Amino acid sequence: MSDAEREELILKHIPLLKHIVGRVAMDLPSSVDRDDLYGFGMLGLIAAADSWDPERGLKFSTYAYTRVRGAMLDELRKLDFLPRGRRDKVRHVERAVSEMEQQNGVPPAPEELAEHLEITLDDLDEVLVSAKTALETSLDEGSNLQLGQLLSDPKSSTPEDALGRAELLQAMTVAVAELPEQEKSVITLYYAEELLLREISDLLGVTESRVSQIHTRALYRLNLALAPLVGDQEI
Repeated sequence: MSDAEREELILKHIPLLKHIVGRVAMDLPSSVDRDDLYGFGMLGLIAAADSWDPERGLKFSTYAYTRVRGAMLDELRKLDFLPRGRRDKVRHVERAVSEMEQQNGVPPAPEELAEHLEITLDDLDEVLVSAKTALETSLDEGSNLQLGQLLSDPKSSTPEDALGRAELLQAMTVAVAELPEQEKSVITLYYAEELLLREISDLLGVTESRVSQIHTRALYRLNLALAPLVGDQEI
């Protein structure tokens, strides 16, 4: 490409960059500046424009998405923005999840976990967001696998065979329908409508950080419901 074509390609995909910033921000604490995310992502977008080969048949938007998101996560790993006190809380929750699963045969529901830890559900939400942040950015490679599974995107566990995919999709639809109303709204707006954190915040009349907490708790609850179907797969 000529310099003019390269610049046009980058400018044309600024909306994609902003979309990715909004999606990544969903799993990050409010202390992370969106402008920083945008800068990290812009470096990834520029790198994608420099390395993209249209003759390989891959759309630039598809190629760029991976590069932009990867650039953001790479820089977030370097920041290591979780304070030690918050890391300690995450590990405390991890231990509680493991202990309660060993005792009861299944991981605890959010309400059961909060009661066991003698904290409010809102306080638990904050810790779960921190745990998801650490897992998303690989900040803590020693994190508890079970908690990581409970906080992951349920779609990442989709089986390879068509029958398994259909069964999981049906179970996921049922699980979403049974979520508490606010959690169901956030999941629907985020996955079905593909709205950004700020847009969901405006619609529900709550802060962006609260949307992030509701989203994380909903993921926990969904994965808990889907665990029997997924079995031993890594969610």
